[in-house]
Amino acid sequence: MYHYLEFFLIGLILVLSIIAIEIRSLFRATLVFAVMCTSIGVLFWLLGAYYVAIFQLLIYAGAMVVLLIAVIALTAGEEREMK
Repeated sequence: MYHYLEFFLIGLILVLSIIAIEIRSLFRATLVFAVMCTSIGVLFWLLGAYYVAIFQLLIYAGAMVVLLIAVIALTAGEEREMK
């Protein structure tokens, strides 16, 4: 049963990573990146790497996404003025 879920998560991670690279909106790309990092954390949890899963969810899906959203929010005004 877990093997099907693992393969599904691997496929989902691949699709989400391609979408995060190809999407034009930085905010939406960051949200897709957050979902991808959460999926990686769930995959680590299913594989039995509990500490790695917790750090993945806390650092990448949590702190990095908040940092990226803050940077996008702070620099969005300058981008609009340049156009």
